[in-house]
Amino acid sequence: MRRTGDGQGGTPAGTRWAAVLAIVGAGVVAALQVGKVIIAAPLLRRDMGLDLAAVGSLTAVFSVLGMVGGIAAGGVIARFGARRMLLLGLAATALGTAAGAAAPGYSALLASRVLEGLGFLMITVAGPAALQRLVTPARRDLAFALWSCYMPGGMAVAMLASQAFADWHAYWWCAGAAALLALACVALLAPPSAAGASLSWRGLRQDTIDTLGTAGPVLLSLTFMLYSLMFFALFSFLPVLLMERLGLSLAQAGLYSAIATVANVIGNLGAGMLLARGWRRSTLIAIACASMALIALLIFRSGAPAMTIFLLCVAFSAVGGLIPATLLGSAPLLAPRPALAAASVGLVMQGSNLGQVIGPVTVGAVIDRHGWPSAAWVVVAAGAGGLLIAWGLRRLGRRASHAARL
Repeated sequence: MRRTGDGQGGTPAGTRWAAVLAIVGAGVVAALQVGKVIIAAPLLRRDMGLDLAAVGSLTAVFSVLGMVGGIAAGGVIARFGARRMLLLGLAATALGTAAGAAAPGYSALLASRVLEGLGFLMITVAGPAALQRLVTPARRDLAFALWSCYMPGGMAVAMLASQAFADWHAYWWCAGAAALLALACVALLAPPSAAGASLSWRGLRQDTIDTLGTAGPVLLSLTFMLYSLMFFALFSFLPVLLMERLGLSLAQAGLYSAIATVANVIGNLGAGMLLARGWRRSTLIAIACASMALIALLIFRSGAPAMTIFLLCVAFSAVGGLIPATLLGSAPLLAPRPALAAASVGLVMQGSNLGQVIGPVTVGAVIDRHGWPSAAWVVVAAGAGGLLIAWGLRRLGRRASHAARL
């Protein structure tokens, strides 16, 4: 796999860990905005009289924006600088959250989620680009492993924080305050980033063509799509599964779901350490895909005791965490040229968001038609696809002459 620079200032003299943690914190705050709707759904339905489709739309806005705008966001970030776009994304998140807290009805709340979603898109694409210029090559995989914890970390914080709120408006105001705090930390700790070439439609179009025409980022994006399909196939329905199998209340199911989600952080950090020790990226992807498929069979088809099912969900989350850290750390290295590192990350995030859209829909339809056990075969099929892509990445690495190991 070819090594590329960051396109924004070259290789740093040393890793700035305070800035790294501030950027990771921004990602966690962005993911909090996703999780707050999922766990506050009963309160929104009670206060606004929403059906499940309306609540689902409030969450789907983020995925749809990420699904269509990832590469474009990367192009904009490369031209205006990652730090500037990270700050702008946090500001948009805070403003959207405040607008949502003050929304008089569903239409205004949905419009506020669009603004939050734009902020989420900018943060999740700018974050890796900002990290790329802060860390030394020897620490890159560890830094990206920390970054990849943003989604499970933010989702877990959202689930745990919900226990403190009986009113969703207060939850929204606090989430907005968290975004402002993250903005202040990034502004104080992250060094300025140089802007690139001036923005033009022709340049963005060429960035898109070059990124989509490069095998590495495309394969990474497809892998993230399959991973998100597998992960959200289970975790979108985990509270329901826990309530049915363990007889838990909604609050208890939220706590158990948070525990299982946090386990994903273990895999993310583990991937960073294994990559630093020289493990091949394709090997980690293959291990994770095969393990997730096997564990899904045990969860959905084994008839194991309820607590065993929960522990299997924890294992599923933990081993799955190997994939995001590996993919996000690989995207800048496989970019067609240094200036397209952010666009390559954007393409990978588009794959992630596509999987988040089709995973719950596909599995929900399968469960409704054939029952819970049939959901395992969706995950198995996605895992098999992940194994094929891992083999393709290994072949790509053999054809290239570079130091990083695929």
